[in-house]
Amino acid sequence: MRRMRPSVYGLLALVAGAALSTVSAQTTTHSWLAPLRDDATRLIKAATSDDFAWQRLAELTDTFGGRLSGSDNLDRAVEWAVLTMKADGLENVHTERVMVPHWVRGREAAEIVDPAKNPVAVLGLGGGVSTPPGGLDAEVLVVTSFDDLRSKAADAKGRIVLYNVPYNGYSETVTYRTGGARVAAQYGAAAALVRSIGPLGLRTTHTGSVTYPPGQPQIPAAAISIEDANRIARLSARNRLVRMRLILESRNEPDVESANVVGEIRGREKPGEIVLLAGHLDSWDVGAGASDDGVGCIVTWESARLMKKLNIRPRRTVRVVLFANEENGLRGAAAYLEKHASAASDHVFALESDSGVFAPAALGFSGSAAARAALMQIGSLLSPLDFPEITAGGGGADIGPIAQAGNVPTMAYLGDAARYFVIHHTAADTVERIAPDEVSKAAAAIAVISYAVAEMPERLPR
Repeated sequence: MRRMRPSVYGLLALVAGAALSTVSAQTTTHSWLAPLRDDATRLIKAATSDDFAWQRLAELTDTFGGRLSGSDNLDRAVEWAVLTMKADGLENVHTERVMVPHWVRGREAAEIVDPAKNPVAVLGLGGGVSTPPGGLDAEVLVVTSFDDLRSKAADAKGRIVLYNVPYNGYSETVTYRTGGARVAAQYGAAAALVRSIGPLGLRTTHTGSVTYPPGQPQIPAAAISIEDANRIARLSARNRLVRMRLILESRNEPDVESANVVGEIRGREKPGEIVLLAGHLDSWDVGAGASDDGVGCIVTWESARLMKKLNIRPRRTVRVVLFANEENGLRGAAAYLEKHASAASDHVFALESDSGVFAPAALGFSGSAAARAALMQIGSLLSPLDFPEITAGGGGADIGPIAQAGNVPTMAYLGDAARYFVIHHTAADTVERIAPDEVSKAAAAIAVISYAVAEMPERLPR
């Protein structure tokens, strides 16, 4: 069917009508936002008036330290979180069972034995297997990529493969940690070492997970410091044979029971519609898991605590979940989806804080254009905190499964990556690295965003 070309006057009428509709929509949207400003201001003032959130983070990390899945430290942290949420007056506080892997780090040591004896800073990778009793002694083969290893495949058998790959952003480089042992084993390597995944620190070593596909050989895997990796690479480039001795006494034990921790501010009108706030309570066993992700747990939890303290009860339920097992299995995320799958579409928004809170921080959002437009307007409530405009990139590993199942708009609190990844998965991840005002600012922003989304007359558009 052929379309009729509209007249000029018709086009003008259409444009004028569209403009009026836009003005009307903006007026309608801003009309629901205006009454929220007073409570948003109260939340910001309460969050930033003291260092309560930082002190609670310090309490968590000082008391329980590293909280690896399956550990007594994590079990105790779960108990503490439940009791403390109840003391805060949060509602429906409970745990939800999660079966988690139980990997135990044993004695670890590494040294160069030729051309001269020198200790090497080493940290085994989570889920990794042990070296033979007494350790292993082998020549080192330095490679700069998987392609480089393939080109040197004939030299890999019986050797320790060292991936000396410069850090080029976490997502671009982490594949050498997770998959390095798998690829090296295909060529008969005795073990795999990876240059620590992060920017140059102070000879710090970064742990993390290694994966072994079923039915394939499993070889020991560990991270060494950037400085040690570069030293070995320089020796090799001078055609000096480098031998290392490596001892890793880790072990994998049967799965054990853990839990996600849940607390809520129940919605006054639409309690079945959920605004989900998330961090993960587990951490690696080195350091104290302050940035990854103790602070994420505290700033999301703090949002609900502040609402309770100020007697703010939004239309929808604000649900805080401290997830289990983000670091080495994502079992908590899977368990949450399994338990709440039938209500996935009732989740109207999900925010995760798992990128630290280091300044300068930002907020990332993923969702429809209509939802983004609403969030941009809500973002105006954050003007006292001097945030940049909301950017792309919302989501997170723990909220991902339920968000995908329910087509849920998502947001991430994004701390400065340059500072975050220097201490990521290291012994240096302690509360001293985080300024109290960074924690307070994150708590304030998350409280305002979650309150506003929970209070909107209509749920965020899909």
